[in-house]
Amino acid sequence: MNRSIGNASNRSITRVTRVTSVTPVAPSVSGSDFLQLNPEEAPAGGLSDWLTRRLRDAIADGSLPVGSRLPATRVLAGELRVSRGVVTEAYRRLTEDGHVAGRGRGGTVVVAPVAVPVAPPVAPAPVAPAAGSGDPAGAAVFAVTPPGADVFDALRAAPARIDLSPGVPDLAAFPRTAWLRAERAVLRSLSASGLGYGDPRGALELRRAVANWLARNRGIRVDAGEVLITSGTAQGLGLLAQVLRDDGIGAMAVEDPGSLGARHHLRDRQLETPPVAVDAEGVRVDELRATGARAVLLTPAHQFPTGVVLGGVRRRELMRWAGEGGLIVEDDYDAEHRYDRPPVPALRSVLAERVCYAGSVSKLLAPALRVGWMLAPPKYRDALVKAKRFADLGNAVLPQLVLARLMESGEMERHLRLLRRRHRQRRDAMIAAIGKHLPGAVVHGAAAGLHLVITFEAAEFADTDLAGAALARGVKVQPLSWHRQRPGRPGLVLGYAATPPGGIAEGVATLGEALSEVVPEVRPRGR
Repeated sequence: MNRSIGNASNRSITRVTRVTSVTPVAPSVSGSDFLQLNPEEAPAGGLSDWLTRRLRDAIADGSLPVGSRLPATRVLAGELRVSRGVVTEAYRRLTEDGHVAGRGRGGTVVVAPVAVPVAPPVAPAPVAPAAGSGDPAGAAVFAVTPPGADVFDALRAAPARIDLSPGVPDLAAFPRTAWLRAERAVLRSLSASGLGYGDPRGALELRRAVANWLARNRGIRVDAGEVLITSGTAQGLGLLAQVLRDDGIGAMAVEDPGSLGARHHLRDRQLETPPVAVDAEGVRVDELRATGARAVLLTPAHQFPTGVVLGGVRRRELMRWAGEGGLIVEDDYDAEHRYDRPPVPALRSVLAERVCYAGSVSKLLAPALRVGWMLAPPKYRDALVKAKRFADLGNAVLPQLVLARLMESGEMERHLRLLRRRHRQRRDAMIAAIGKHLPGAVVHGAAAGLHLVITFEAAEFADTDLAGAALARGVKVQPLSWHRQRPGRPGLVLGYAATPPGGIAEGVATLGEALSEVVPEVRPRGR
């Protein structure tokens, strides 16, 4: 009896199943609970673009905060009913932009937020618009000549969708995971006494790490006792200027063109800054002699902003000048970033007694760390330590210990190799875009660094007008004239390291449009 009931039940189930199998079924709908993604929103042939945009928007608005893990490519492709290549391509673009990173078995993780332009908290004072600028707020940044000490603050605060300002590495590539790992290791091993006041010269661990780094990467042999840790190169330059003033030196010659920011720091300490011309071989030593200055600030490995390398003949002339009592201040600000040329020895490696060497991690990791170093000749070493002591009692110790661990573990070299690949790709994208959108522009200094310079040899106009017109269109650049003390050809200083290739192409195309407004006879080429 049980057997017959079971058979009957099976037959009943079979019959029901057969009926169900021929009942019309609604078509399956693709989509994912993850971010409520619906591929039907994508335009024809644009699935990867659509998915990249949706993911980038989610990172920007906080739906995917730093640390979030994205679905595996196979899983998300299955949910969206698209090929795995669509998802892989979207993840690849976000990785190149520095917003996500693969973590092996840990999957793909959000590592950096998308920068969203924020309006400045205080509106700039009304200023008459510069010629060629359609935006008074943008014109205000470039209207003052010569630019004041707060000009870089004003430019950073100005809202823009694309920032091509020089001097910043790829901040999205900051090694957050390695930094956190090093920080945990430091805190585990740090004694209670290690949390007290530190040595004003800097933590011994970091001074040793810097000495080793300079020996490996810049050919400089130095003892840890000769290293002074500073709050970036800017503080080191200010402290040195104070010490030189006390020694009776009232002027430090500077390259022309040369860093506007450096001039501001020197003048703030009451040092005059007589200009010395720079040509294809670097600083003109004959002009340096003519100034009568006893000190000179140079960027010999990659001159800022032109990018030229100090030639061999000029090096020998400069050494003779220094041997006669001159002091060379060597700002080695981005020498590690090189692409198409061999490394250039630091002047400090061959003339230790007459060179004060300055470097930092601002171009290697991030300016926000505010960690730099200075190697001073014996004559000024104690005075610099004294000035540092009374300035701030020394840098914060914990970041120094973390940085020392990164430098000694090999993480910094690995990070530098990553940056070189990424920066070179962005440099190439900028050169290609300049060739397409800026007819007549001449590119300078592209073999190394984080920026390049373009000049316009055949046109007469104010490059501040061009920079103002670009800012009115949402693109930040620096006019070359900011970094000159004497007249010269109009030009722009363009940073490429911090912007993905797509943003670089769009930004340069916008510069072409701005150029046609400022110089009507120059017609922009098509996007």
